[in-house]
Parts: sequence; C-alpha cells; structure tokens
Amino acid sequence: MTAQRNTGAGNPRLLTVRIEVGADARSYVSGQQRVTLVPLKIKRRQNRKLLIPPTPAEASRASGGLDVPMIKTLGKAFYWKRLLDEGRYPTATDLARALKLEPGWVAEVLRLTMLAPDIVEAILEGRQPRPLNLQTLRGRHELLPRDWNEQRRALGFVVQTLTD
Repeated sequence: MTAQRNTGAGNPRLLTVRIEVGADARSYVSGQQRVTLVPLKIKRRQNRKLLIPPTPAEASRASGGLDVPMIKTLGKAFYWKRLLDEGRYPTATDLARALKLEPGWVAEVLRLTMLAPDIVEAILEGRQPRPLNLQTLRGRHELLPRDWNEQRRALGFVVQTLTD
C-alpha cells in the first residue's frame, strides 16, 4: 500500500492510497513525500474483501530485516548447550525439566547448534535465504545433514566449490 501525505498547515491529510498485492514491504523518501509499501493479502469473506496485513515476522523478513524468532531460538540453543557443556545439567531431559519445557522441544532447539557457523552468522545478520525461517528449519531437523556443505545446499545457501 502506498500513501502520500500533504503536511500543509501542520495537519497531515491522506491524499492517495494505492494497494499493490504481492509487493515487498519497503519505505523510502521521494522529494518531500515518504512512501511506504506494505505487502497485504486479500481474502474474500462472504461479499467483502478483507486486507490482511503481514505478521510481524513476515513484515520483518519482507523488509530485509532480521528474523527475530529464529535469532532468539538460536540464542537459547547456544545458551542451553553451554549449560550442558558446563555440567549444570547432566542431560537435555534434565534441562527441559528445570526449564519446565517439553524435552522434545529442547532437543529440537539444541540441534540448531549443529548448523554451520556461516549459516548461523547469516541468520544473525539477516542474510539467510527468504524461505528459511524457524518453522521450515524445525521441520527439517531429521533431514538436516551433519556435513556443513550439505546443510548449505539443503537450506538454500550458495555453496562454492574449490577446484585445483
């Protein structure tokens, strides 16, 4: 959706609204106008059309921002791994019990520590491929290879091969 405002006399008025379906969220300044584009979904309900704004995670990713839920989960994974490595909890099940969380969820989150370092870095910097988010990553744990080059291929990262 694009909105142009006239701020004359200190009272902003909305002059024009243009809706573009399927666009990425972005914002820029053109002259004295600030233009913001927001991706919207249009759903039909009975005889009406509803404009559905993106979820915060979708909006963040569409604008090229950070995937905050994935970053928080990665932070938990490495923190929990440190607790286990330091011996504060003998097993992931004991850690889950202490945190009052499901052991399966804790084990699933801990598997994120096996991602290639450059994949973790790309996620922290918001440079991961668009389809990669926490939900898609969670669904791939059993299929996620241990080899880092294979992980890169499976998750949509560019893999450079060295030739002699």
